[in-house]
Amino acid sequence: MQITAEMVKQLRERTGAGIMDAKKALDASAGDMSKAEKSLAEKGMASALKKAGRVTSEGVIESYIHAGSRIGAMVDLNCETDFVARTPEFKDLARNLAMQIAAMSPRFVDRPHVPADVMNVKEEELLLKQAYIRDSSKTIDDLIKETIAKVGENIQVRRFSRFSLGE
Repeated sequence: MQITAEMVKQLRERTGAGIMDAKKALDASAGDMSKAEKSLAEKGMASALKKAGRVTSEGVIESYIHAGSRIGAMVDLNCETDFVARTPEFKDLARNLAMQIAAMSPRFVDRPHVPADVMNVKEEELLLKQAYIRDSSKTIDDLIKETIAKVGENIQVRRFSRFSLGE
């Protein structure tokens, strides 16, 4: 099948992949958009794992106040460079994480962040293990890895806090 520039453009818009990566994925899948998208997602997850050890000393602190001003959340989201911290993809991720925290009230970022004296922590109490509120087929960890694949840098949730009137 002939791979057109329009097909490459559509795949790039859906995945955030580079031009050559999108073209190669379409070539390998004989023009099947869903197979190419899956291939790029797998490649992105592998790429995210390679970046996991990199130092993240830049980033943003994002807040979200829910309608009615009774619930709010703040998240400290880190990346490798201030350039990435200013990108729309990174800012959107920070905003979505703050909304997730306000909506789902996690207690800890992940297992390594659980203090030794705290017992019986359930998966739904860990932010990275929670189902994403906008797409329950993904976890928050998946959402972060997708953004890592798009921006090309390691991203970590350093800490967060949730506030609710009356709690």
